[in-house]
Amino acid sequence: MKKKKNYLDFVPVCAPGYSWKLNEKKLVEIEVQNKGFYNWLAQKFFKRPKVSYISLDEYGSFVWQQMDGQRTIYDISFLVKECYGEEAEPLLPRLTKFFQILYQNHYIGYSTPLEKKKQA
Repeated sequence: MKKKKNYLDFVPVCAPGYSWKLNEKKLVEIEVQNKGFYNWLAQKFFKRPKVSYISLDEYGSFVWQQMDGQRTIYDISFLVKECYGEEAEPLLPRLTKFFQILYQNHYIGYSTPLEKKKQA
């Protein structure tokens, strides 16, 4: 029987192809290089930029900055709760959806969930 993995045990990490910075409002901006043939056409004929910036809101910026390659989604949820309190509710559904969106857009990946030690 396959062992189910708990999504909250995953460790999110920034995708290596993207860089990010804090803007003047101290919010995270992810830099996205517009590469590929169709992007080249859009840049050539429609004056589209070579680089786009994806701005995260206050909560997203806080969460993004907590991704250190060590913390699980569950660990990050505690930090969000500590910082924002009841404002962040419903915390876990919002947080998991946020990470799913980041993952679907290839802004993050997941390192292997840490195996919990069996207690004797």
